[in-house]
Amino acid sequence: MTKVEIKGLNNGPYIIAGSATYVDADGNEQTTPGQAVALCRCGQSANKPFCDGYHNNTGFEGAEIVLHLNE
Repeated sequence: MTKVEIKGLNNGPYIIAGSATYVDADGNEQTTPGQAVALCRCGQSANKPFCDGYHNNTGFEGAEIVLHLNE
């Protein structure tokens, strides 16, 4: 069983370590490269679903959280 950790950084994005597969807005399955992926949590990124750092300009507040998922 593989454990996946998703960490919501304090006032920042969700970080997923390793490779991830997702379906984009056009319905195409995409796989990220093997490094960590930062997902937007503030809703203001111009590169959704990925974080572009815009949360730093918006005053976004979000508590740090860690989720552990088992595959």
